[in-house]
Amino acid sequence: MTLIAGFAFGLCVGSFLNVVIHRLPLMMERDWRLQCAELMAQEPASNPQMTSPFNLMVPRSRCPHCEHSIGALENIPVLSYVLLRGRCSNCKTPISIRYPAIELLGGLLSVMILWHFGLNWQAGGALLLSFSLLALAAIDFDTQLLPDSITLPLLWGGLLFNLTATFVPLTEAVLGAVAGYLSLWSIYWLFKLVTGKEGMGYGDFKLLAALGAWLGWSLLPAIILLSSAVGAVVGVSMILIRGHDRQIPIPFGPYLAIAGWICLMWGNQLADLYSIGTGF
Repeated sequence: MTLIAGFAFGLCVGSFLNVVIHRLPLMMERDWRLQCAELMAQEPASNPQMTSPFNLMVPRSRCPHCEHSIGALENIPVLSYVLLRGRCSNCKTPISIRYPAIELLGGLLSVMILWHFGLNWQAGGALLLSFSLLALAAIDFDTQLLPDSITLPLLWGGLLFNLTATFVPLTEAVLGAVAGYLSLWSIYWLFKLVTGKEGMGYGDFKLLAALGAWLGWSLLPAIILLSSAVGAVVGVSMILIRGHDRQIPIPFGPYLAIAGWICLMWGNQLADLYSIGTGF
């Protein structure tokens, strides 16, 4: 019953994450435009779209093609997509398969975490971290942005959970946050000095710092190695199979998120393998 309830909870959270993934970048863009208008002494009120309420709650979700408001019965996770056959009930425009996919991922993540950790505070923290990583990975994949409004609270949340050593002792968490940020920051500047180009964004530094705050400094090498390996495989595959332009940057956040979640679940085993492989 716990796993069933956890799956239902994860589906509902996944439905909310779809809203976050879609709206948060738009909210950031609106905020940037308002700030630019203010700096240029312009009146944002001249553009109703810039002043009308827009956040994670308002306005109601609607079809982007026909503006049909989505009712409660059309917003049941996964089930509504199946019953509507993947189309808007009003204009019959296809709905992206990613919406139910995110919902299902939310449900599966919940089940796996409850199965792995049990029903306790550690599972609660793992769920918070997992849902945040899911949202960040999807946003970065779409926009190459890792919003501070998620990464920074995630970093502080990791330190707060580890005040009582929920995952690692607080000392390891603080060192993990510092080392996570500085490691990618150093790589960024070294790459920029050598090539004159920016190899990654500051959001990646903050995400790795957040993972270090949750999982401790000792798992940072595993996270970096895993994310780099996955990113290299996916990047080369996109170039060879899909003809991806080498000049178009590939977001690193999704790979950090995947590697971080793997280390959340099986970090101790990976650390043991790393120790055996390096002789330390």
